[in-house]
Amino acid sequence: MLVVLAGCGRGGGAAWQTLSRDGFGFQAPAGWVVTETSSEIAASSGRIKRVQVQRFRLVKAYRPPLFAAAARELDRVTAEVARELHGHVAAAATIPVAKIDARSYRIAYGKLVEEITFVLADREEYELLCRRAASAADDVCSRFVRSFVLTG
Repeated sequence: MLVVLAGCGRGGGAAWQTLSRDGFGFQAPAGWVVTETSSEIAASSGRIKRVQVQRFRLVKAYRPPLFAAAARELDRVTAEVARELHGHVAAAATIPVAKIDARSYRIAYGKLVEEITFVLADREEYELLCRRAASAADDVCSRFVRSFVLTG
């Protein structure tokens, strides 16, 4: 079930909406068009600006001691995705998301940037994607990732 709650930004900033479904939630700019499938919730504005969370079921349960090995595999897969997009991995880092170490990447291709963050929790993999023009500030992407929460 998708839940959308509208809210106002702080200090006269942009308004945001909260999107959630069983097990997770996040914020996206208010007014962006929301779509959902059985495994994904997305919000977009036009053809370029997009935030989405896609959930995948893992074959085996993930545990934090496996992070180094998982990070190596995610690094490899992300480099492959960047090549398929005819771009490159411009940044890679481990960041805290929902109080969990997550692996985050910025892929630059053409005049676009995709920021992809992988959050692994038990039997679930959450792929957080934010796409923007390369010339645009990353404030939407940053807030989107910071707002991601696990709810179940």
